[in-house]
Amino acid sequence: MSKLSHYDDAGSPRMVDVSGKPLTKRTARAHAFVKIRPDVLAKLPENPKGNPLEIARIAGISAAKKTADLIPMCHPLALTHADVEVTVEEAGVRIEATAATTGPTGVEMEALTAASVAALTVYDMTKALDKGIEIREILLLEKTGGKSGAWKR
Repeated sequence: MSKLSHYDDAGSPRMVDVSGKPLTKRTARAHAFVKIRPDVLAKLPENPKGNPLEIARIAGISAAKKTADLIPMCHPLALTHADVEVTVEEAGVRIEATAATTGPTGVEMEALTAASVAALTVYDMTKALDKGIEIREILLLEKTGGKSGAWKR
């Protein structure tokens, strides 16, 4: 296993200096699933708080742009793209988030943050109907760019 770069030689956490890395196009795609009972799913269009799926989509995009404010060692990035797709399925809501930049470091955390916050927003918008909603499967699907190149689950 390679050495973790977010720690110095003394073991103290630090933000990695990426100033010497080349600017490359970088993308990431992440996933989350919100397990919701079918009767609650059926009530989504009537939600008095608004359309939970559209609000979750916007929340996820906003979260991608705020990742460096939430995750201490993440670099603030100028995103060139952020999007969240939200799809209703039989067992719940599937969320897929994408992020892109041209920069010295990857956007995996931005995509994962977008998917996570979108899932939390679906929960927030539907918790009055069911406290047993579960957020599952938050994971990176793929990333491109950078020294390590492309990776796909």
